[in-house]
Amino acid sequence: MRHRKNKVTLDRVKGQRELMLRTLAADVVLHEGLVTTSAKARAVKPLVERMITRGKINTITARRYLMTFFTKEAPVKKILEVLGPKYATRQGGYTRLVKLAQRQGDAASMVRIELV
Repeated sequence: MRHRKNKVTLDRVKGQRELMLRTLAADVVLHEGLVTTSAKARAVKPLVERMITRGKINTITARRYLMTFFTKEAPVKKILEVLGPKYATRQGGYTRLVKLAQRQGDAASMVRIELV
């Protein structure tokens, strides 16, 4: 029984799910927006918010923490140099979800996740 189990699995095993969410988070940071399904967008939104909050203070500790999450240097650099100062006075809510039309093939609800 799966009563009161709130983890979103996205029909993937743990390793595949974590890597997919990290890649989606990196794409949202680099391109400041991404079109994906609503389930994936709702799963990646708190990760992006947490990483931007961590990068608001540009320290070596923050850089090392972000490097453990992202697999490449580019999103870390963008968070620390561009997005951190941009959202320095904002208390949270760095992303927004905009509903789009359903996907043609399987009628999945599509969403654009973008930085505010």
